[in-house]
Amino acid sequence: MLRSLARTALAARSRSINSASATPVAKAYYSTALRSTVIPVGRKTTHLVHNSIRSFVTETGSSADQEQEEKVIGESKKKTFQAETRKLLDIVTHSLYSEKEVFVRELVSNASDALEKLRHTQLTDASLDTGKPLEIHISVDEAKGTFTIQDFGIGMTEEEAISNLGTIARSGSKAFLENLKAEETTGSGVVGSTKEKIIGQFGVGFYSAFMVGSEIKVYTRSAKPGSKGYCWTSDGSGSYEIAEAENVAVGTKIVITLREDCKEYAKEDRIEKIIKKYSNFVDYPVHLNNKKINAVQPLWTKDKNEISEQEHIEFYRYVAGAWDNPQFKLVYKTDSPLAISSLLYIPQRHMEILGMQREEPGVSLYSRKVMIQAKSKALLPEWLRFVKGVVDCEDLPLNVSRELLQDQSLSKLRQVLTGRVIKWLENESKADPKAYNHFFEEFGNFIKEGVCTENENNRPNVAKLLRYESSAGSSGEVFSLKEYVDRMKEGQENIYYTCVPKRKFAEESPYFEEFKEKGIEVLFLYDTVDEFVVNNLRQVGQHKLVSIDAADIQDAALQKPIKDDADSSKSEDNLLSKEEAKLEAENIADWFRQTLGMQVRKVEVSKRHMSHPAVVTEHDSPAVRKMMAMMSGAAKAGEASMPPTPTSLEINVNHPIIKKVWSVKSQDPEFAKQVAEQIYDNALIAAGVLDDPRSMLKRLNRIMEASLSAADASKSKDNVMQSKKIEVVEGEKV
Repeated sequence: MLRSLARTALAARSRSINSASATPVAKAYYSTALRSTVIPVGRKTTHLVHNSIRSFVTETGSSADQEQEEKVIGESKKKTFQAETRKLLDIVTHSLYSEKEVFVRELVSNASDALEKLRHTQLTDASLDTGKPLEIHISVDEAKGTFTIQDFGIGMTEEEAISNLGTIARSGSKAFLENLKAEETTGSGVVGSTKEKIIGQFGVGFYSAFMVGSEIKVYTRSAKPGSKGYCWTSDGSGSYEIAEAENVAVGTKIVITLREDCKEYAKEDRIEKIIKKYSNFVDYPVHLNNKKINAVQPLWTKDKNEISEQEHIEFYRYVAGAWDNPQFKLVYKTDSPLAISSLLYIPQRHMEILGMQREEPGVSLYSRKVMIQAKSKALLPEWLRFVKGVVDCEDLPLNVSRELLQDQSLSKLRQVLTGRVIKWLENESKADPKAYNHFFEEFGNFIKEGVCTENENNRPNVAKLLRYESSAGSSGEVFSLKEYVDRMKEGQENIYYTCVPKRKFAEESPYFEEFKEKGIEVLFLYDTVDEFVVNNLRQVGQHKLVSIDAADIQDAALQKPIKDDADSSKSEDNLLSKEEAKLEAENIADWFRQTLGMQVRKVEVSKRHMSHPAVVTEHDSPAVRKMMAMMSGAAKAGEASMPPTPTSLEINVNHPIIKKVWSVKSQDPEFAKQVAEQIYDNALIAAGVLDDPRSMLKRLNRIMEASLSAADASKSKDNVMQSKKIEVVEGEKV
């Protein structure tokens, strides 16, 4: 009697708390704090399991629910599958699913579906009491080679078993939802939430069991009062039998006799991994051989303010298979344009840093808490493969196997998620620039990959995440492209950059001198991939990205004159008229052109303000040359490097080296030629496009030898002159 009163009271409480008028706080309290109440009754104990609106009794010190084995008692009725059903059954068994292990997911989903139906029905009919908790129980037996799954859900009558199990593609869930449509006008608010929780949409998941089973037995009894139990049996060959059975608990129990080649699914550890992979977040407890398996709560269903930091850490470690803590986290929920609930994380480190392996996609796709794709490649673009987490989308139309995504919804989901992740990272960069810079130091190459691979619409947004050093800051200080644009000089049209391995090389570059003296900021790009980044990005807003080694740069900010240390018109070298000086400069350029031959396209008198004798322009990108060398195999040890592409040479005719080589060419043409070639190679080195400096070692040695010989000769001459001077003085004394 006490148990009956307890059940009645609990049913009333459940109806009250789960009603439309119940507050969220009350519902939360109901689902967590009041999960189980214990009422002592003499030497027996009544456990009131609130989640299921019923009680069950156990003797003190004894195991619960000692049940008798199901037994067929009625006459067996043999029935034949319809012709189209047999064909579809063959497809389900052999072709529909890519992996046999998904039969576990399908059966767990169906069991969760049955429990959800019972829970909903009990809200309006407290007489539907199964006497069991709303749980899913799985047992495996290696010795017998069986896999068994049991739920204490809504169950089936004989007619429902024939309809739902005997006719493939007739969805029990769909029929159930169709019956609910008539109730939607009641305005209770219950129907909509139940509809969203129904997992089994297709009515074929049960038949996935035939992929692994030689015989399937289904024991089922409807939760309707006075219902009988039934046993449905089939080997999948085209017919099935159904008979009345006794000792059948309310709900459904499926016993699979496994095929010889599928005995692995009778192993507990194998099934545990599958459950955790696909069904770790279903609404109801899943037990395997009396041990609860799905212990992780689906955090993405909670409000972000209700998730503690420790819960975030534990969930991140679970989904990422990591031991560290996430540096950034995002709880993202939206109802438009798709119903999305997601939890995304950024790790502290990634595995590509040493080039040992490539990161796999880290975000898994769920639909109504059932995993559809583990580490899905379809959710985010490849450059975001470092992101870890879970995305649950209820609006994805799946095919009947739940494995393949259909129509344009996935594309829309990918678009929405990509845009949100980019915005998330941008927000993090504004909220904590120091933390974001630390992130970029570790994951910057992924962002750069995104600039190179994203479409035209997303590329400018990804570019906002880039960070580079520049001449405006100190070593290690990085800036966004927006910060560069905000600091641009009045009248400056372009964003300037230089690709160099180190900051020192940039600051000593002949190309940088004029920009430094005119106070124009230059971005320092240190990675090889940066050249591809700027080539793909091309411009930021209305400002083009221009390399400082480009020829004939047109920019008003660069046209402002620089005051020389000495007025060229008053210098000691200004012995020629302007016309004569121009003619001589052209003659020098022409001589360099003839001397260097096919190595150069043209030689021009430079208009740059620089302290170096020469620079090259219109040359290959160093990154492109490296890539071409690898593709051609020329980078292999022992092989010659690629011949350099002819460049344009700009010479500084006012530089002492240029003047001296011009003056010495008539006296020693061969030596002058070697110096001219060395000037050109030095310019190639400054541009970063000389593949192998060893090619100029012999020439360098000859130049140094000639220079030292000239120095020795000059010293000897000075000694002789000094000696003669001393003799004259001594003679005078004599």
